Amino acid sequence: MSKYTVPGLSGKDGAKVARVLQERLSAYNDLHLTLKHIHWNVVGPNFIGVHEMIDPQVELVRGYADEVAERIATLGESPKGTPGAIEKNRTWDDYSVGRDTAQAHLAALDLVYDGVITDNRKAIEEVGDIDPITEDVLIGHTGQLEKFQWFVRAHLENASGALSHGKASTEKEAAAKAR
Repeated sequence: MSKYTVPGLSGKDGAKVARVLQERLSAYNDLHLTLKHIHWNVVGPNFIGVHEMIDPQVELVRGYADEVAERIATLGESPKGTPGAIEKNRTWDDYSVGRDTAQAHLAALDLVYDGVITDNRKAIEEVGDIDPITEDVLIGHTGQLEKFQWFVRAHLENASGALSHGKASTEKEAAAKAR
């Protein structure tokens, strides 16, 4: 536990919030690397639209990582932005799609966003009563991530509202169904 935290929080609560944020930092670092991987590996007729749609997402998610890291430091803890920290905190599998079509990547990315957004909502719940400042930061991030997921899903949705990858449970399965 750190020797200080923000006014109004106990050291124990500050450390708990920082732990939750460290998990989000690792998720954001992984997400921006995954998004860049997709940016580099997308092919097919919709290549340019998806290629150009992904970069603003990369930049915003990198910004989220920075904001979360700075909040961890503000709480008196040390943010860990290393590959080892990502691996240690990872509760998800590494992104599994290589060079593939826009539809395949977007279907897989939809599942990635499902995981990140679900985990963000859990983090919001966990910190909400302890630290409304951190809660507010995570709410803002989650709202934008949900918007990004909507952008992704708009490419995958048919006129009746069904997604091309259906109820796929893995990225590879989602990619295969969307091709």
